[in-house]
Amino acid sequence: MQIERVTDERDLEAIVALEAQSFTNPWARETLEWELRNSDVTFIYALRHESGQIVAFCVCWIVFEELHVNTLAVAPAERRHGHAMRLMRHVMAEAAARNATRATLEVRASNVAALALYERLGFRIAATRPRYYSHPQEDALILWREGLNL
Repeated sequence: MQIERVTDERDLEAIVALEAQSFTNPWARETLEWELRNSDVTFIYALRHESGQIVAFCVCWIVFEELHVNTLAVAPAERRHGHAMRLMRHVMAEAAARNATRATLEVRASNVAALALYERLGFRIAATRPRYYSHPQEDALILWREGLNL
């Protein structure tokens, strides 16, 4: 499997499908199209199987010294194989190469698997955004990590 930056709209169908399989309030295709067109700060990375199938993706912004992870999803059949860890390490290394020195993200308070991943990557809970998520309504935990060298 290899990680690559997504630059072609043809890959959006697979990403939209993974997003829908992973979240109760998924991003719309139009949102992902906008992100893809704004490639000066938006980066979409995909973990692609040798067959060409996208099995995981991450959409993030790299703005000045900050990496903001907006969404990350792994195909249900591919979960618990270390793909999210591998993808996040790649994203953080890419951000560090672009002079980012810290990272942030929001995660559902109930998403125990994601919280465990991010804590293993050195992220720490900094604050809570009450009722940030819908479908169902839930608080978001805001996580930060200072320094991106792994």
